[in-house]
Amino acid sequence: MLAIGLMSGTSRDGIDAALIETDGEGVSKPVAFHAMPYLDGFRIRLAEACQRAMAMDKPGFEPLIQSVEGELTELHVEAVSDLLARSGHVAQDIAVIGFHGHTVAHRPEWRWTWQIGDGAALAGAFGIPVVGDLRSADVAAGGQGAPLMPVYHRALASGLPKPVAILNLGGVANITAIGEAGGLLAFDTGMASGLIDNWMQTHSGKPFDENGVTAAKGQIDEAPLASLMADPWFDLPPPKSIDREAFTLDTMRGLSLEDGAATLTAFTAKAVARALDHLPSPPSVIYVGGGGRHNATLMAMLSAFTHADVRPVDDLGWDGDALEAQGFAYMAVRRLKSLPISFPGTTGVPAPMTGGVLFDPA
Repeated sequence: MLAIGLMSGTSRDGIDAALIETDGEGVSKPVAFHAMPYLDGFRIRLAEACQRAMAMDKPGFEPLIQSVEGELTELHVEAVSDLLARSGHVAQDIAVIGFHGHTVAHRPEWRWTWQIGDGAALAGAFGIPVVGDLRSADVAAGGQGAPLMPVYHRALASGLPKPVAILNLGGVANITAIGEAGGLLAFDTGMASGLIDNWMQTHSGKPFDENGVTAAKGQIDEAPLASLMADPWFDLPPPKSIDREAFTLDTMRGLSLEDGAATLTAFTAKAVARALDHLPSPPSVIYVGGGGRHNATLMAMLSAFTHADVRPVDDLGWDGDALEAQGFAYMAVRRLKSLPISFPGTTGVPAPMTGGVLFDPA
């Protein structure tokens, strides 16, 4: 069936919208993809909503967050409209929409995670069933609620030699290790572009370090890097997940723009290298998806710290920008078929389970 997947990631740069044809099991064919960037004003309001949500004891009413949720939903309606127009399809062709929304706070240690976005409104806008709130059931059952992409990574990698590792670099980084028998082990490795983007926005006015040019001009400062890597979270066994707001820029005080960018880029790469210690065997090849793969300095540091052959997933013929959106389309179809999307080895949930709330159009 045809399914749309929508992703507003921790990088807070915009909405990825993907259309795929899939049976929710072994078959997935990309049809169309569209990335719609957020305007600066909305990006700032979204960041503020995330900060307020992380300061709360549990999800609840907060005026700014409610306002941002309304804006976010309207922007997703626009993204779906654009995707349909670009693909030549109409709403009646689409079986389901996988709607991730935007994570404003992730607190699995408190048994909750919070993704904003009005699934019922999105379903009503197009007359298409929507599967949203994909993480909450997993967290309520004792899982981490993240990462969710491994089930889609496994489907895409079915023909690759095993074991194989797939690394996603968004605002936060996560890795999927697929064993010879198809077994999954997955977890967040730490920050990806999140802190680097924060640094660039604060000290240069630029939204991100394009191609890692700023970091390439700087020197890694080992003292703040060691301080960041000393966080006990890195020693926790997987499965585990982390929120983008878990680390701050406080340790970077006094560094130049270039040295701060270099040090934070090294922090991402070194955290991935530390994560490999948790795998049954170190991978010889790591395939990388997400926006971070466009950062040449980060990719070079990943190769240096992990001693692995680090390649973009595009080398496999996959679209590294579309993977997450495609994955939520795939999971929405699995939800319709009551197939699991999370597993003990990916989120720590006690047993494989499906997830997501189905919003039928009015």
